[in-house]
Amino acid sequence: MKIKENVTQYEDFKYVLQDSGSIYLGAKFTYEELLGNEMVPFKLKAILTHYIMKEASADTTLESQFYYLEENTFLFETFKQLKIRVKVQCQTEKKSLFGKTRMEYKEKVLTLQELAEMNLARKKASGLLIREIIVSKLGMMTFSV
Repeated sequence: MKIKENVTQYEDFKYVLQDSGSIYLGAKFTYEELLGNEMVPFKLKAILTHYIMKEASADTTLESQFYYLEENTFLFETFKQLKIRVKVQCQTEKKSLFGKTRMEYKEKVLTLQELAEMNLARKKASGLLIREIIVSKLGMMTFSV
């Protein structure tokens, strides 16, 4: 008989945090993993099941979903209703006084509109990485499930 141990496993950018106004989701989660995570609120799971999973695959990561998100789609409108913001990391080249170049990394929180307005070439050129999805609890209240 094998005894199952509770083992905590650290996974980069797979976390669920909450404060009084928002839910913060690590961008490496797939929709299927979110539905199976006990830290995700029931209402968010219901919204995922009833609205988002009808348009997206269960093995899609949040990172890829938002990286390739386009305006004027059902998913965009659903995420807009949830008042989602996205934490991203960008890189830029900076030149020093002596002519050497170095990479500089910055984190920003973008609205869904700002993210969707960036075309794919611009995202790739800036080395855009999606790190976190911020879901408004107020936005979740507007959904009936």
